[in-house]
Amino acid sequence: MSFEAEQYVVVRNAEEQYSIWPADRPVPQGWQDMEVRGSREECLTHIENVWTDMRPASLRAA
Repeated sequence: MSFEAEQYVVVRNAEEQYSIWPADRPVPQGWQDMEVRGSREECLTHIENVWTDMRPASLRAA
C-alpha cells in the first residue's frame, strides 16, 4: 500500500492533544478514536481546524 493510499484515523488523548493513527491498527491505550477517517492530509487538515489551542487541557484549566 502506498503512503498516499493509506487511511488514518484522528485520535485524541485525555489532555485533548490530537494525532493521527493508521486506521488498520488498534488505537493505542490512552487515545480515543474521534471517528474521523481519511487520507493523512485529510486527517491533518481536520486536526488543524479543531485543535486551535495546542496547550494541554490541564494547562488551559489552570
